[in-house]
Amino acid sequence: MAQVTVQIDGKAYRMACEEGQEGHLEELAAGFDRYVGHLKSQFGEIGDLRITVMAGIMVMDELNEVTRRLARLEKETEELRKGREGVMSEVSRNEEAIALALTELTGQIQGMAAKLNGKPPVN
Repeated sequence: MAQVTVQIDGKAYRMACEEGQEGHLEELAAGFDRYVGHLKSQFGEIGDLRITVMAGIMVMDELNEVTRRLARLEKETEELRKGREGVMSEVSRNEEAIALALTELTGQIQGMAAKLNGKPPVN
């Protein structure tokens, strides 16, 4: 386990993390420190615990919003996927119908050409 010291509200906190995750943990702590700083600038010194709880709630509110947006996007993606499958199925049916029509048309053209040339039609 790696050790990293982060600063939140001017206080140092020594934390353990997985090897290679030190930078990520420092970024998270810096982001949380910004929340704490923002709240302190708005409310003043109302107590470390209260500020920390308020910052935690703000983070959870943002996480909740992101989770809702992600769920909405996943639903839209699934709907688009289903719509695409329907369209592709329709395209496939249309291609089959066109191929059949072209085959019939080819037979008719060959029959007309044979009649014009005075030859029996080829089947």
